[in-house]
Amino acid sequence: MSGLASHYDPKEVEPGLDEAWETGGYYRAESVSEKPAYCICIPPPNVTGVLHMGHALVCTIQDILTRYKRMDGYNTLWLPGTDHAGIATQMVVERELATEGKSRFDLGREKFLERTFEWKETYRDRIVNQMRRLGVSVDWSRERFTLDEGYCEAVRTVFVQLYKEGLIYKDHRLVNWSPGIQTVLSDLEIDYKEMNGHLWYMRYPLADDPDVYVTVATTRPETMLGDTAVAVHPEDPRHKDLIGRDVLLPLVGRRIPIIGDDVAVDLEFGTGAVKITPAHDFNDFETGKRNDLEKISILTDEASLNDNVPEEYRGLDRLEARKKIVADLDALGLLEKVEDHVHSVGHCQRTGIVVEPMLSDQWFVRIQPLAEPAIDAVRTKDIRFVPETWEKTYFNWMENIRDWCISRQLWWGHRIPVWYCRDCGAEICEMTDPTTCSSCEGTNLQQDRDVLDTWFSSGLWPFATLGWPEETDDLKTFYPNTVMETGFDIIFFWVARMIMMGHKFMGESPFSDVYLHAMVRDEHGEKMSKTKGNVIDPLDVVDEHGADALRFTLAMMAGQGRDIKLNVSRVEGYRNFCNKLWNATRFVAMSTEGLDEEGYQRGLKAMDGHAEQWILHELDTCIEASHAALEDYRFNDAASATYQFAWHVFCDWYVELAKHPLRNDDDPAGKEAVQAALLYSLETMLRLLHPMMPHVTERLWGSLPDFVRGNHPMLIVADWPHRDARFTVDQSAVQAQEHVNAMISAIRNVRAERQVSHKTQLVATISCQDSAMRAGLEAGADQIRALCRLAELHFDSSEQAEPTDGAALSLVDGAQLLVEIPLDEQGKNEEQARLDKEISRCEDTVSHIQRKLNNPNFVDRAPDAVVERERARLEAALEELSTYQQQRSQLD
Repeated sequence: MSGLASHYDPKEVEPGLDEAWETGGYYRAESVSEKPAYCICIPPPNVTGVLHMGHALVCTIQDILTRYKRMDGYNTLWLPGTDHAGIATQMVVERELATEGKSRFDLGREKFLERTFEWKETYRDRIVNQMRRLGVSVDWSRERFTLDEGYCEAVRTVFVQLYKEGLIYKDHRLVNWSPGIQTVLSDLEIDYKEMNGHLWYMRYPLADDPDVYVTVATTRPETMLGDTAVAVHPEDPRHKDLIGRDVLLPLVGRRIPIIGDDVAVDLEFGTGAVKITPAHDFNDFETGKRNDLEKISILTDEASLNDNVPEEYRGLDRLEARKKIVADLDALGLLEKVEDHVHSVGHCQRTGIVVEPMLSDQWFVRIQPLAEPAIDAVRTKDIRFVPETWEKTYFNWMENIRDWCISRQLWWGHRIPVWYCRDCGAEICEMTDPTTCSSCEGTNLQQDRDVLDTWFSSGLWPFATLGWPEETDDLKTFYPNTVMETGFDIIFFWVARMIMMGHKFMGESPFSDVYLHAMVRDEHGEKMSKTKGNVIDPLDVVDEHGADALRFTLAMMAGQGRDIKLNVSRVEGYRNFCNKLWNATRFVAMSTEGLDEEGYQRGLKAMDGHAEQWILHELDTCIEASHAALEDYRFNDAASATYQFAWHVFCDWYVELAKHPLRNDDDPAGKEAVQAALLYSLETMLRLLHPMMPHVTERLWGSLPDFVRGNHPMLIVADWPHRDARFTVDQSAVQAQEHVNAMISAIRNVRAERQVSHKTQLVATISCQDSAMRAGLEAGADQIRALCRLAELHFDSSEQAEPTDGAALSLVDGAQLLVEIPLDEQGKNEEQARLDKEISRCEDTVSHIQRKLNNPNFVDRAPDAVVERERARLEAALEELSTYQQQRSQLD
């Protein structure tokens, strides 16, 4: 085995491996292969982004799956890419221009897009380098960007087809508008915050009886200038007689009707009357449609008041207008009262400015025909959600889905492929840019200025990345994808749209499984944010502890449906685990020095010792547990199973058990068997750990002899372990070794409890009537002596040996263990206290079981096997109690 440094250092181990894996071609998938296909398309990070801990979790989980399936014989494609992130990217570039004293309008659209593409290349490299630091094994040769030429063709194909089928249309409709960046926003781009505000109660006088008022309340008094009705409940005795009459809108003087609407008005809430502003409130917009009300927009794109309001308010910012309107109403005696009011207010995620519902000409997707097959796909389990609980959330949203606004008032993005003829007003939407009008043959054409919502293009990700609309080999091989791993917060915005688009354009679901990871929070369960100062930068963690330690920490904590409370001390702990693996490998290297291939093969065939049978059994158990956990997306269970085996089974036990036979040169065959078991267990363990800790395991794999690695010079393409048919484990040998291990633990516990120095050799006696168990313990006598530092070890065939004064007595798997320890007065008192505690515990157990067996309801109703099991437990507990009582009496 090639030499390893004396200690593990991730700064020495990790660099260079990514390049070696990639140049070796190990990341690349095959377009045509006889292997079963396995495909994950990475959720494209925004090109504006930097790697945060959520990205680190995504990369870790998806790389675990990819490496596992690659090793398990699959043709794996983990396809990388980045999203153009329309609003986010444009804002960043515009801020850069502002520092130069320029705006995008100074550059013009084409120059601005050139500048943005240049910026994108710089920041794309940053994202890629950050991902490489984590050891992601994506196929970089297939990297995609949502504004690639081929991807643009896919987006245009989808738009044109939906347009021609009448599923894309333009409408004058209410949308969420960001005055700061002057574009419509998706729900995802709005942050709702609880704010301390006010509720203003305003009096609207009846037009035909100005001394009578209808009182309405609002949190946005400025919108009253656009009111076109007052709604009351048709069954409200306070107001139903007013239905059909008009009020005179204060400050404006416009007559507006009082209407009856049992949807808009809650009989049990407020004044019973509601002002209706269809152009600036979503509920009011629907009320306006039901009642055929006029829609009066009062705001400009910058959220100043426009020319549809009285002259004295025109040009005022909405908040300035609010103050003036409230003051003017108060002066007229039309402000009844003002109450403090806490309410949820939508803010633009990018600017922090309050969002305004505004009427605007926008493009929409008629969503219901696309939603139905997407609902059926999940309901029929064609797509499985993990955790399954998220299915309910998906159904609730999909079954109440509204048409999707897909246009954005930006320059950066997929420009809407619709042209307008300025001569005849015709709309033209084709796959190629038109030069003449298809209706009047005029050439005076103007393309729509808007771009598509980023989610429109990313909704095509599972198939557009594979070359669609061309029938590529990649598309045939890797669509549908296997799994979509992403965050629960974008089920609606991305997952649902991918499912809809997949069914519409590919005729089937885009993936089989949707695994929704939890959120990474700080150690106290708080969401990480710059304002709280609790952000943990994954690259800082990697710099200090290595990528493998971070990856293993995230895997160990990634329980389904459970947020990760990340403490960097956990990462440090798993860095120590890397060091443990490193030292164990160095021990195996030194212990197998001089072993050749023939000796290794002889050793593999001779692993019939109890300890070797036991380690093979434990290894098989770990293999099965890891495989089952990864198949079920239980990453924490897979990590835990391998950790427990590596640290507590292999390092803590087998390495220690192996030391004695390794020193025994009188039994070369036995020594070879132990050497073979060490190497076989180690190389299998490295394969199991590789998906989670790729760097350290690859480096350790490289240190193994060629005859152990076989035809796999690099671990990344070694075979995933399965139960080895060459070995038939003798369960009686396994049980015998477990008894030996239990006896070793018991003697060590006595030494620790009595605080006996490790240098002091002890004398122990084991009494055991079970002949098979005694034979196993006698076979492991050398292990017991060596690991417990015993001067003498005796075996007694009687039920129990006669304890000497001060001897520590324990029951171990039914056998009695006596460890002779000279006691001073303090030691004697401590042993009496320990035995009193054991006696009390046994008495409690006996009492509990006796109460159960004395209960006729239990004895008569419980299955016979259960009753017998309790009787056996009682017998064992009474025997244990008697043993401790006898030993206690020896100390009196």
